[in-house]
Amino acid sequence: MPASRTDSSSPADHGRIEDVDVSTEMQGSFLEYAYSVIYSRALPDARDGLKPVQRRILFQMADMGLRPDRGHVKSARVVGEVMGKLHPHGDAPIYDALVRLAQPFSLRVPLVDGHGNFGSLDDGPAAPRYTEARLAAPALALTENLDEDVVDFIPNYDGQFQQPEVLPAAFPNLLVNGTTGIAVGMATNMAPHNLIEVVGAAIHLLDNPEASVEDLMEFVPGPDLPSGGIIVGLDGIKDAYAKGRGSFRTRAKVSVESLGPRRTGIIVTELPYLVGPERIIEKIKDAVTAKKLQGIADVTDLTDRHHGLRLVIGIKTGFDANAVLEHLYRLTPLEDSFSINNVALVDGQPQTLGLKELLQVYLAHRLSVVTRRSRYRLARRQERLHLVEGLLIAILDIDEVIQVIRASDDGEQARTRLMDVFDLSQLQAEYILELRLRRLTKFSRIELETERDNLKAEIAQLEELLASDVLLRSQVARELDAAAEAYGTPRRTLLLDGGPVQPRSRAAAAAADLQIADAPCRVFLSATGRMVRAALDEDGGGIVPPSRRSKHDAIRSAVDTTTRGDLGAVTSLGRIVRFSPVDLPAVPGNSVQLAAGTRADQYLALPTGEHVVAVVPLVDTPVIALGTAQGVVKRVSASEIANKHDVELIALKDGDRVVGAAPAPDGSELVFVATDAQLLRFDAASVRPQGRSAGGMAGIRVSSGERVVSFDVVPADAPDVVVVTVAGSTETLAGADSATAKVSAFDEFPAKGRGTGGVRAQRFLKGENALTLAWVGSEPRAVGADGATRALPAAGAKRDASGAPLDGVVAAIGTGVD
Repeated sequence: MPASRTDSSSPADHGRIEDVDVSTEMQGSFLEYAYSVIYSRALPDARDGLKPVQRRILFQMADMGLRPDRGHVKSARVVGEVMGKLHPHGDAPIYDALVRLAQPFSLRVPLVDGHGNFGSLDDGPAAPRYTEARLAAPALALTENLDEDVVDFIPNYDGQFQQPEVLPAAFPNLLVNGTTGIAVGMATNMAPHNLIEVVGAAIHLLDNPEASVEDLMEFVPGPDLPSGGIIVGLDGIKDAYAKGRGSFRTRAKVSVESLGPRRTGIIVTELPYLVGPERIIEKIKDAVTAKKLQGIADVTDLTDRHHGLRLVIGIKTGFDANAVLEHLYRLTPLEDSFSINNVALVDGQPQTLGLKELLQVYLAHRLSVVTRRSRYRLARRQERLHLVEGLLIAILDIDEVIQVIRASDDGEQARTRLMDVFDLSQLQAEYILELRLRRLTKFSRIELETERDNLKAEIAQLEELLASDVLLRSQVARELDAAAEAYGTPRRTLLLDGGPVQPRSRAAAAAADLQIADAPCRVFLSATGRMVRAALDEDGGGIVPPSRRSKHDAIRSAVDTTTRGDLGAVTSLGRIVRFSPVDLPAVPGNSVQLAAGTRADQYLALPTGEHVVAVVPLVDTPVIALGTAQGVVKRVSASEIANKHDVELIALKDGDRVVGAAPAPDGSELVFVATDAQLLRFDAASVRPQGRSAGGMAGIRVSSGERVVSFDVVPADAPDVVVVTVAGSTETLAGADSATAKVSAFDEFPAKGRGTGGVRAQRFLKGENALTLAWVGSEPRAVGADGATRALPAAGAKRDASGAPLDGVVAAIGTGVD
């Protein structure tokens, strides 16, 4: 419908009424508003992963010199500078954006170093006049080289200042820190990821442009949330990586512990992303009040700055803690959902991007940055070389230069005559006229000649870099590696390929893990410390090796059990930890992929410095044997650990550690291999079983300064057993020397009595002084530190022969999937 408005643009037209169409007016105004929100406020740029306000904050702080090595300044000052020069909006949204950049629970890699109360998951921050800020070290990687023409600059809102259209971004910030935003008709919600993993995927894509999403997920298996926690179910993540949209469930990291002689509690140490402890407590109280939740005695928040999050949920006597935990997952945010919607600006257009597309956009941006920076540096060095060559000409014939200048009437004539006499350019002549007398010394000439040579070398390198796409990509990869090494941290979030808690009937409320059937399965522990379970047929068969070797597929232990059965994890500190494989990542039995597993030490929440050396069955296992680094051997009856969760298997001496463990019935053989290449094999029956508190007995006599590198149990009916040894030098960094390896038949080594020194297993070459790895078993398989398979020499070498060179560094040895 038509409407009227008064046009008062000029005194002559004052009072004139113009009819306009309301629908047209509203449509135009709405489109302008939507455009402004989408492009100037809500959505991040896919190249640097920042919204305009975040980019302006980081740029302005860098322009103010607020580096990590300088003092903090009031946040109000930063907000004022950003608002006055770059961001024509209110101070509240600017401060909110600044606060989020400094919160370690919001960003995986915080970009602002905040001093003061920057808020928590349950409370807001203090006012900007009370807090202080400066750039964090990773922010320097986002803003570096801005003065080298690496990105385009655009005017600010009033044209008085210049601001970057996008930041150089030395690492993929959008994937690493994620983002959230609501625009008009669209929204974005991206999960944070691990910097080291994202860089690994980016470099792989840089080297292999045709890589698939599945290939990239070998490097980025899933989000890595700042608060840690557990991600349950990976199907939604795969959808998000492929199509840009998906969802996953996150759980708190909890454990059931004894709080007293007759009291059990649920201890929460990590919460889902952006969920605070006060919200959990409130939801628990509401559920208890509404009679929806039973068995809760009390809830205590013991969180502090020194020990981190610790929420203790007391369980009433007579209630099953696992059943109560199941209800807590269903009724409180201890289990929460996260919806991924990867919407970002690409060439000014909102697009929904998968993992590969996000990395492609970033890499294209980074290649452009490195190219522009190299061209800028090349131009500056060519300009400087031009001036240096002119100075050298002047210094070589300085008397004539002075004569020309003294004979000139003015500066213009002097410049012209210098150009004519010495064949100089105008810039060189001008530079010589400004030459200080101190530069005429012999030492200055040497300096200039050295600078000239260095400039020529740098120019040649830059020209070679710009002329080669391969070198350019290699440079980008090196800089990405450097960023990952400088700012990367280990993964915090545990990934489990299971399902979320589903609603149950009241009759099933007391059950612990009914959502997963108690079916036969086989649990694998890889030589690199990953655990996974694979489904078995009812008759116990059905495991098929993968069609091609994948990462981490060297097996240290393989145990048949059921999904909710009990297993024991023997640790390097001599403990055995009882656990159920119900929450282990599950893989199909027809294609076992160990790379999909989870780290055993994370799954069992082991302290730093303790790791799992073996997984053993607790049913139908009469005796377990252990070997230590100091050559001690012990056999323990399985009845000693019946119905115990976490017990000590051996009393270790100071500095000693368990290096291997396995079931060892009578008839099997125990094998020690030491660093001095001594191998000892003897019957398991010669070691009588002892109680848990015993310290074991002498296994192999170890020389002073040496230690055991391998302890293995060889079953009586094991086929084609071989001994694999890897020799190197203890005087070089691990993996830096060219190690050699040897594979010999086990029958080559004679059996000797327990407590002796053994026989030599490998002859050392020049530069070798110790065995770094050893393994005894069937079908050996070696892997590197990254889990990738490494080739071993052919079997058949003599017992005390020297080794053959390896084609890569071997970090662990095990057997293949049977």
